[in-house]
Amino acid sequence: MVFVAYMVLGALAGVLAGLFGIGGGLVIVPVLIFSFDILKVDPSVATHLAVGTSLGTIVFTSLSSIKTHHDKQAVLWSVFKPMAIGLVVGSMVGVFTAGMLSGMVLRLIIGIFAVVIGIKMALAIQPKPHRELPGNGMLTAVGGGIGWASAIFGIGGGSLSVPYLTWCNVRMQQAVGTSAACGFPIAVMGALTNIYEGYGESVLPDWSLGFIYLPALVGIVLTSVPFARLGARLAHKLPSTTLKRIFSILLFIVGGRFLYQAWGAL
Repeated sequence: MVFVAYMVLGALAGVLAGLFGIGGGLVIVPVLIFSFDILKVDPSVATHLAVGTSLGTIVFTSLSSIKTHHDKQAVLWSVFKPMAIGLVVGSMVGVFTAGMLSGMVLRLIIGIFAVVIGIKMALAIQPKPHRELPGNGMLTAVGGGIGWASAIFGIGGGSLSVPYLTWCNVRMQQAVGTSAACGFPIAVMGALTNIYEGYGESVLPDWSLGFIYLPALVGIVLTSVPFARLGARLAHKLPSTTLKRIFSILLFIVGGRFLYQAWGAL
């Protein structure tokens, strides 16, 4: 029954990712945290386990997204390559940073991030192009920052890299496509580092590989990829502004609950 619930979560995350182009991590992490609370997973590892599992799912789901965007010539590989160096290093450091935080502090940070993204979606805030792309050195540094934050939040980085690239005068389609490619090194290094960081934790539930919960990983991956395609098709038929505002309310609720829980526990 729990496995079926994870398949449903994967379908929901896939549809929302296809609809809004935000990546499934913003949905997967909160729902996994709630499910681990229900399963009585030790609070000291529940949030870390949710973040690591989310990154593990993105390893698989990002491949389909990359192929789709590459076929449409929407991935700027010349931009991706220098960013990838920073993304790999940054995501590894991000996992170690999260490992130094308690579960409730990490939950507080994720709650704040959810609220901020909710505000951005509700108000349709989008940076206007103000500059050109920097040199490779700066792209590597920016990739490091995006990778670091993404590994802490358990996301593929789209909510960070797309605004940055559009700010640098990259067309939206290419910003989204390049961001999709950036999600892969974040997810791979983030997942591997979470396996290492959580290895040997005695309070993890059965079927955990470090900070990756395998039943959730498999269930989500099975459904998220095909349902992401459905979400992408729906995005062309449904009113995106209204949908984004509805989703922003969901983010406010999720973020607010995390903030309340963390505030009461700290």
